[in-house]
Amino acid sequence: MSKVIAAAAVSLDGFVADTDDAVGPLFDWYNNGPVEVYGTDPGRPFHVSQASADYLNDTWPNIRSCVIGRRLFDLTNGWGGVPAVGDHVFVVTHQPPTDWPFPDAPFTFVTSIEETIAQAKAHAGDHDVVIQGGNITGEALAANLVDEIAYSLVPVVFSTGRKFFGDYVGPQVLLDNPRVIQGDRVTHLHYKVIR
Repeated sequence: MSKVIAAAAVSLDGFVADTDDAVGPLFDWYNNGPVEVYGTDPGRPFHVSQASADYLNDTWPNIRSCVIGRRLFDLTNGWGGVPAVGDHVFVVTHQPPTDWPFPDAPFTFVTSIEETIAQAKAHAGDHDVVIQGGNITGEALAANLVDEIAYSLVPVVFSTGRKFFGDYVGPQVLLDNPRVIQGDRVTHLHYKVIR
């Protein structure tokens, strides 16, 4: 059965980007090691530590659907029409782009987090769905749609910026003990949500 995993590289104080949407050192670990790994795009290699490579190679192949918000879509230009991970991206937005230069790319634009997750899970089948940090992660958590949290903790304090859970307002969410993988300049903490 499909799992919904909220995932991001996050500062020690819980931010996925600074106030200018720059990730700073949060992504340094993607290129500080000797082991080459790939998401979906064969033209976008990452070079990570062996521990991070083992973790990514264990999780990324199970992901079929990726859920992002319109902000991330705009910042990355939808990764040029190629999903970063998985084979289809579902974008939560009230205004789908009308002039995006990749109309045949595997991207679907949906207006609510509930409908987006439903479509992403239907597409994923027995594979996983990943939600990539920010306000939509908080919305999905508040709607009880998140099964696991993959928190790649980077040793930096941002002080201000874009929070991993956005402006989450909801009940306390208890998590199981984490699976802990120590990489180079990152600690991967993978939690299951306790229901």
